[in-house]
Amino acid sequence: MPDRIVVVAPNWLGDVVMALPAIADIRRAFPSATLTVAARPGVTDVFTMVPVVDGVTPPDRIADAGADLAVLLPNSFRSAWLLKKAGVPERWGYRSDWRGPLLTRSVRRPSGSMHQGAYYQHLTRELGIDSGPLEPALAVSDVQREAARQFLSERGWHPSRALIVFAPGAAYGTAKRWIPEYVARLAAHLVRERGATCVLVGSAGDRPTATQVVDAIDAGAATHVIDATGATAIPLLAGLLAVSQGCVSNDSGAMHLAAAIGTPLVAPFGPTNEFETAPLTREGRSATVLTHPVWCRPCMLRECPIDHRCMKGITPDRVFAAMDRMLSSTT
Repeated sequence: MPDRIVVVAPNWLGDVVMALPAIADIRRAFPSATLTVAARPGVTDVFTMVPVVDGVTPPDRIADAGADLAVLLPNSFRSAWLLKKAGVPERWGYRSDWRGPLLTRSVRRPSGSMHQGAYYQHLTRELGIDSGPLEPALAVSDVQREAARQFLSERGWHPSRALIVFAPGAAYGTAKRWIPEYVARLAAHLVRERGATCVLVGSAGDRPTATQVVDAIDAGAATHVIDATGATAIPLLAGLLAVSQGCVSNDSGAMHLAAAIGTPLVAPFGPTNEFETAPLTREGRSATVLTHPVWCRPCMLRECPIDHRCMKGITPDRVFAAMDRMLSSTT
């Protein structure tokens, strides 16, 4: 039995969250081992909210973990090379990207389409590790929740108002983004009909999209819309999601984070495949994926070459109805 295990994490926030069930499986299989995750700086903070993880290290410092065993969740040659270079004696992962000779145990990648979370669990299961539920779980601390409440209060939110988080951006490309004008109409409707405060979140790169949303919101609702884009690192974002009553998000890292925290969620899906990247929800919590059936989806393109019909067909009224049902069931 290994004493020290390193799990090499995926690079993107959404993939990291979808990998959490496989990481939990590894912990259950080796309960007495020290479990360290090798993760790039942009996603490191996620693992501070994962109780089964003992520590986090940058990928280029894997040797410092002194691991007996490494499990590689990414498919890249580079990740296997780093482990070989670090002198980790046991290196397990998918046989892909010409890296088979660098691995001590390798698994053939499955054929056909499957959910990304199931893809990670297929690897660990083929390595002899039993699969638990396909359910990521993040533990948001009281400190994070209080920091989120303070952040919102300083920007005009009153706790008597329902809080709805919007993640209108998407790093993958504009094709994944629900129409900004639709976001604005939905936010205004939630302000008027539900007495909500809406907060926009995202990275600095999402600011142009958030600006489009803010500019399209009518003056009567604008006072109850907070633009926090570029100001919400992962710990604060997690706190905001934990204290909110709902979230509307494109297929993005924020969507997966919301689902793992247990925030009621509505997710418009356009060019991407909901069967492969739908949010994995906590037991007893709800997430609604909305699509508009058109011949060209899922195209998986970053930019729509025609008229973005897959997203234009998901109307604000439809998203409001889905969110309204969720809010009604929790009040």
